[in-house]
Amino acid sequence: MAFEGLADRLQSTIKKITGKGKVSEQDVKEMTREVRLALLEADVNFKVVKDLIKRIKERAVGQEVMESLTPGQQVIKVVKEELTALMGGEQSKIAVSDRPPTVIMMVGLQGAGKTTTSGKLANHLRKKHNRSPLLVACDVYRPAAIKQLETLGEQLSMPVFSQGTEANPVDIATEALAKAKEEHNDYVIIDTAGRLHVDTDLMDELEQIKAKVKPDEIFLVVDAMTGQDAVNVAESFNEQLDITGVVLTKLDGDTRGGAALSIKAVTDKPIKFAGMGEKLDELEAFHPERMASRILGMGDVLSLIEKAQENVNEKQVKELEEKMRTMSFTFDDFLEQMGQVRKMGPLDDLISMLPGANKVKGLKNAQLDEKQISQVEAIIQSMTKQERQEPEVINASRKKRIAKGSGTTVSQVNRLLKQFSEMKKMMKQMTNMQKGKKGKGMNFPFM
Repeated sequence: MAFEGLADRLQSTIKKITGKGKVSEQDVKEMTREVRLALLEADVNFKVVKDLIKRIKERAVGQEVMESLTPGQQVIKVVKEELTALMGGEQSKIAVSDRPPTVIMMVGLQGAGKTTTSGKLANHLRKKHNRSPLLVACDVYRPAAIKQLETLGEQLSMPVFSQGTEANPVDIATEALAKAKEEHNDYVIIDTAGRLHVDTDLMDELEQIKAKVKPDEIFLVVDAMTGQDAVNVAESFNEQLDITGVVLTKLDGDTRGGAALSIKAVTDKPIKFAGMGEKLDELEAFHPERMASRILGMGDVLSLIEKAQENVNEKQVKELEEKMRTMSFTFDDFLEQMGQVRKMGPLDDLISMLPGANKVKGLKNAQLDEKQISQVEAIIQSMTKQERQEPEVINASRKKRIAKGSGTTVSQVNRLLKQFSEMKKMMKQMTNMQKGKKGKGMNFPFM
């Protein structure tokens, strides 16, 4: 999970100061020392850490904290605001050209995930902004890169412009732009060549493409897991090309977070997007404030709501509420709800978005095993239609058949049946409570 190590350290550090009725300079000194160590361990640039700690200290011992009725909470507010500012302050939105198409150049070293990210970005623009992108294969040095982009285009049902490995990348980009105007594509995403390291030939070619197509955005794609190396690469590319933004890949696997916390301060260019998984819909707009909240254990409810709105069918939710009220909730409904939740992403990521989830006993360290969820689905899918509607008909011989069909054990089938029965009892209790408090402002608890 992104920032896991840093989040654990920072949350345990600020917990010591949160409830204090009075905060002394010594308290602030001890807290900032721990914060500094946590950031350095997370591979955040040393100069960035030094400047950040200086700003936190100055504000934490100032009037806004010392004269506050809740100084401990004010200190946390200061830390959150400074972390947010460090990552860019507010979301940096993608450009829209006054004269379409909007041209985006994707640049970066080989292996950073540039081609896949190009496909993800095209998918994001179509799904979230109702755009019609054209993908352009300009990495003529790696036939596999061209084939990969074409495959991504097929998967997404999206046009890809390519001219093989013999054409000049500058000519390909120029002709692609003309093609986009002809076909009324409003975005052109150019997947350029990468190298194993920054070199003169690579930069010369990128500068020529830039001069010819005059891109509205130049996105540098960097692997978040490379830490300070990612920051150094960003600095080099920015000096040569004057990039407009950064896309961090593999942020879901970067438990430290050094690159994300350093890049904006070092390059003065915003992080525009973050890759949060391998699937083509796992590219997220980067929100500094939301990320700072997650790091400090304050949750990220806005992102959670957005995920729910994108993946959960509102009509089905209303139907489910009615079934809960009338006690007609079945295993089919349960299976459907599990499917909708899984569309929202890994469960541990969803839980990390809940405010205070780290403080709930057992939840923070819970191993949310996708394999166990798959087993539950397999058990339900191995039931007959009648058994899903009326679980009470499931006797010993039926349990054996269900266990065999789902590759599980009878005890696992028994456990699921018991949990489902208890859940229905709880629904009944909650419904009765609501009837008893009708008109007193109590909302249905499951919605």
